[in-house]
Amino acid sequence: MPAPVTSKSLDQQLELAKRCSRAALTGAKAAAVATIVSAVPTLASVRMSPWAKANINPTGQALIISSVAGMAYFIAADKKIISLARQHSYENAPEHLKDTSYKGTARLHSSFFRP
Repeated sequence: MPAPVTSKSLDQQLELAKRCSRAALTGAKAAAVATIVSAVPTLASVRMSPWAKANINPTGQALIISSVAGMAYFIAADKKIISLARQHSYENAPEHLKDTSYKGTARLHSSFFRP
């Protein structure tokens, strides 16, 4: 049977949703910056470079700019998600899992020594 919905559980869910949305916002900011950073040299090269002027049409320019923005979004969002996951998984882990020291208790499997 599911637990009853309380004000405390709703607050916890809201806090979790806010934490998760940080990654999307970080990705969106990175995409906006990457769009501007990639648009300026792309458009400038098409105006000044004879090769680019002859070979890159407006569709190609849009593809270059949007692909860089998309990559920036996913890279930034992924980095933020991973950092939040690492931070919160260690905080909420049981004490016996927080101890990462090697105790030397592992044994090699007997088939390891077969000739």
